[in-house]
Amino acid sequence: MPTRKITRREWMSFFDSFSNQHRGWLVTIEIMDPEIGDQTLARDLPLEGITAELNEQGADEIEIVVGRQPGSHVSDTVVAPRNVWLKSTEEGADEALEIQGEKKTVLIRFRSAVRLESVDGILTN
Repeated sequence: MPTRKITRREWMSFFDSFSNQHRGWLVTIEIMDPEIGDQTLARDLPLEGITAELNEQGADEIEIVVGRQPGSHVSDTVVAPRNVWLKSTEEGADEALEIQGEKKTVLIRFRSAVRLESVDGILTN
């Protein structure tokens, strides 16, 4: 499984593009936190978006939002992110996104890893 590191200077444009390409795709969000243990935050909810806020003063933040309905809307913020990794299948489909923060790591897994070209024009918002 090929993995690509997304550098900090790419975060804003990467997450804008990534969110537009994957909006509505079903994801599971797992949190690995040494203080509270590993947890599943959301399972098979549609991705609404991921944004990066880069701060000159204070910690950077990356926010993940999933779920369209008020009862299933879930968001999580990674404070002081250090690394972002995009994991792909051998065929080049996006499989997972890992965001390593100061205190926790968030893993966003797609329910089905499909190449974007395979669904071009199929998904609607």
